[in-house]
Amino acid sequence: MATLKERIDADLKDAMRSKNELTLSVLRMLKSAVKYKEVEPGASALDDAGIQTVITGLIKQRRDSIDQFKSGGRPELAEKEEAEITVLQNYLPKQLSADELTAEVQAAIAEVGAKGPKDMGAVMKNLNPKLQGKAEGRAISEAVKAQLAKLSP
Repeated sequence: MATLKERIDADLKDAMRSKNELTLSVLRMLKSAVKYKEVEPGASALDDAGIQTVITGLIKQRRDSIDQFKSGGRPELAEKEEAEITVLQNYLPKQLSADELTAEVQAAIAEVGAKGPKDMGAVMKNLNPKLQGKAEGRAISEAVKAQLAKLSP
């Protein structure tokens, strides 16, 4: 199977051929962000995991922008950002469902032996590497908080 970078290049060419402006602009922005990350001092060519980290960061930026646009009364710009997120998510592994995420969180809590909300750091440290790219950090954090709140007396 082709690497993520090769897949992005092929999809970029397809978007150019089909004149799909949204996909074209998102993929150009993604390639630029990847290239920027690769030319940072001490950095080397990114593998698939590195590119997924860049994509996750771009999605987080889009979500922040959506909140800003909605609070600023610009729903048309928020919709554009949501469409960009949809394009970017095509390059991430399938996201975990809420039930799957809860199961992973409960397993990590048991593994760490967490007793309440004060153990959140240890649970997150355990979960983040396992769920990299499969769930957003905010969703993981909220799920951990909810499960740990159930444990506290």
